[in-house]
Amino acid sequence: MKIAIVCYPTYGGSGVVATELGLELAKKGHEIHFITYKQPVRLALLSQNVHYHEVNVPEYALFHYQPYELALSSKLVDMVKLHGIEILHVHYAIPHAYAGYMAKQMLKEQGIEIPMITTLHGTDITLVGSHPYYKPAVNFSINQSDYVTSVSESLKKDTNAFFKINKEIEVIPNFIEIEVAQSHQFTNCQRDLMAKPSEKIITHISNFRKVKRIPDVIKIFHQIQQQIPAKLMMVGDGPEKEKAEYLCEELGISNQVIFFGNTQEIDKILCFTDLFLLPSETESFGLAALEAMACGVPVISSNTGGLPEVNLHGFSGFLSNVGDVSRMASFGVEILKEEKLHQQFKKQALERAKEFDIYKILPMYEALYEKALSNKK
Repeated sequence: MKIAIVCYPTYGGSGVVATELGLELAKKGHEIHFITYKQPVRLALLSQNVHYHEVNVPEYALFHYQPYELALSSKLVDMVKLHGIEILHVHYAIPHAYAGYMAKQMLKEQGIEIPMITTLHGTDITLVGSHPYYKPAVNFSINQSDYVTSVSESLKKDTNAFFKINKEIEVIPNFIEIEVAQSHQFTNCQRDLMAKPSEKIITHISNFRKVKRIPDVIKIFHQIQQQIPAKLMMVGDGPEKEKAEYLCEELGISNQVIFFGNTQEIDKILCFTDLFLLPSETESFGLAALEAMACGVPVISSNTGGLPEVNLHGFSGFLSNVGDVSRMASFGVEILKEEKLHQQFKKQALERAKEFDIYKILPMYEALYEKALSNKK
């Protein structure tokens, strides 16, 4: 199949998932065309089956904001005609589903019918999409998609609550490449760069937005380290980072917390991590938690959004109500204080992550593509 994938090319979860999906589809012989304004961060190497087409947005003084969706829809039309693309798969509703619909209409006038699949990832629905300025366009775009998927049952429920959807939403969860996650091996001397042998390593990875409840991460760690020697690895960057650094100073734990910023060494950090914290206000899925679990790291998380669908309470980690810092900290201590129990949770976290192996999820997308093509005929 010849498939166009439209996504954001950034570090965010939707862009990463879309890119990894395209690369795996290419390995299976499908011809994949990434169409976006910049080469996706995970798209390191192009191959015979992987192509990247940049969307250029000319700057005109007339426009206060450059009309990316117009440039994108025109680029989609050109690429479909030039390469014989059979399916449009757009990730994130805004503005990709809207641009995809416009491209479909332009192609239809030229006698070309092409099915469009829209995958909803989270904030495109719960935050941006539900804003009154965008809601009508998002509602329209979703309903004009031929097929709609969401990354969790929770997001499906939210979408149906926020919008008037007239079609079935199929849940296809996010995924992880277990084989790749398990292939990273690092030496203990590299661990010593982060913590002493007697210290546990606790990690948080995010974009440091308010929804991630960064102060809760710091407070949970503060309580854990009062009982168990530990270091906290804060990976990522964003508007809440500076406040977090000040909070560490207030609590007197600055020398126990390392702020990495955006780093390419996440695999190394997770390899040595003993516990992962994700106390978010909401998560449509919780991809960061899954990536940790794939490295055999138990997770302490909130019980909001799609997190309970990923992190199984008492098995791969523990769930608590949003903001319940003390309970999350006590769960962390429970996992870490006895080595035998800690190793059991590590094993179970990996076992749970395997349920989301890409080789189990990929066939779900392929089946949907086949369905879209057969119904087109």
